[in-house]
Amino acid sequence: MSQSTTSQHHLPGHPHFQTRDGELFAEDVSLAGLAREHGTPLFVYSKSSMLEALAAYQRGFAGRKAKICYAMKANSSLGILQVFAQAGCGFDIVSGGELERVLAVGAKGSDIILSGVGKTRAEMRRALEVGIGCFNVESEGELEVLNEVAISLGQVAPVSIRVNPDVDPKTHPYISTGLKGNKFGVAHERTVATYQRAASLPGLKVVGIDCHIGSQITDESPYLDAMDRVLDLVQAIEAAGIALQHIDFGGGLGISYNGDQPPAADALWAKLLAKLDARGFGDRHFMIEPGRSLVGNAGVCVTEVLYLKPGEHKNFCIVDAAMNDLPRPAMYQAFHAVVPVKSGDAPAHTWDIVGPVCESGDWIARDRLLHVRPGDLLAVMSAGAYCMSMASNYNTRGRAAEVLVDGAKSWLIRERETAQDQMRPERLVPST
Repeated sequence: MSQSTTSQHHLPGHPHFQTRDGELFAEDVSLAGLAREHGTPLFVYSKSSMLEALAAYQRGFAGRKAKICYAMKANSSLGILQVFAQAGCGFDIVSGGELERVLAVGAKGSDIILSGVGKTRAEMRRALEVGIGCFNVESEGELEVLNEVAISLGQVAPVSIRVNPDVDPKTHPYISTGLKGNKFGVAHERTVATYQRAASLPGLKVVGIDCHIGSQITDESPYLDAMDRVLDLVQAIEAAGIALQHIDFGGGLGISYNGDQPPAADALWAKLLAKLDARGFGDRHFMIEPGRSLVGNAGVCVTEVLYLKPGEHKNFCIVDAAMNDLPRPAMYQAFHAVVPVKSGDAPAHTWDIVGPVCESGDWIARDRLLHVRPGDLLAVMSAGAYCMSMASNYNTRGRAAEVLVDGAKSWLIRERETAQDQMRPERLVPST
């Protein structure tokens, strides 16, 4: 019997992306082949990667009363939402538009949590109409408005109040949400009074408590600290006569972008649940809202090298992906690994990888040693979260196409956006 001589190498932190004889594959599908079929820039997602990340949370909650709600702001493409809906997830949303997206993939209103600091009356009404599972209320003013809206519809709104535990998540300041200086949640010292007000309003029903301290957290200690502070509040709230049906600990678990070592979801929750058990809360109903940790390392962006521009101080590798496709480097100075889709024999040089957008902030990666020539394809790794969901049309650039891979199969889940697509809602002023 003959044996395959194919050389395979899995990329660290991306087990469902591997090189085979020097060519990069997503599961069993060639990225170069997808680029030929669909063009570039192109986002490619591994379904197995998403389900494997979800399975870690499911293992962590085995035997517990828990619900995993995907935080869809990380990636709100319908094909991605469909994967998590079919896997039994609920959804954490932050806008009326996100509500319509999850309804479009068959989610029930009762499986949806509406978060966000600036909910409008229209968003509140629509959420109540579809039987929303819970409003995560973020301010005392919001309580009053939601009460009015619910009464006007003859309904009672289920509410959980998001508390700000003033815990440092040790992450980028733009994605830190649990400190006193952040805009999110009710201040720790105002929590009991806010719950007492909520319980007194006829249009509201208190059902839980919520906490979310940030994103891309790679250290377990902030979670443990936040849990202690939230459980202290649960005791104080219930001592005031207000029962809480669920405790929502949010999301925020990081992924490996550049050798980061975040705790595995099941290992983290083993420690958190041990703390809950020790404090007598182990039988409560729990909710969590992971986003990035489910999709971040499941996606790559394939981009073509357009030009090489050597310089006295910097060498620039100009690609067809840009800050409108991959906003994280420009916004957060974020790191994304960049690897060739096919190995080549070009001489190695250190390059800044930049896009075509007319901004000096339009960069993808800095000081990367690469063997590249014009026409080569590069894969920007860890692009499954906060890339397409934050993409824009700056410079009238169409948003990229998206493909979902499952084994040897692939599906186009978003067509490439054209200039005509962008201009369709616009109107010229009539000539006078």
